[in-house]
Amino acid sequence: MSIFVCPTCQKSFDPATSRTMPFCSDRCRKIDLGRWLKEEISIPYSEVADDGAPSRDEPPAAEN
Repeated sequence: MSIFVCPTCQKSFDPATSRTMPFCSDRCRKIDLGRWLKEEISIPYSEVADDGAPSRDEPPAAEN
């Protein structure tokens, strides 16, 4: 039996008993969705121009 930790509440649970993997419950799944929708959490990224050049916010690449 493997044990997982819910990313929302940090509670340990058996994934075989959860229908809302990777969350322990529907409540934790909805809390996580709410955080995404309110933009409290996100995946970090950096923008790239259409021509493949870094955006103005990124420092230029070091030349050798």
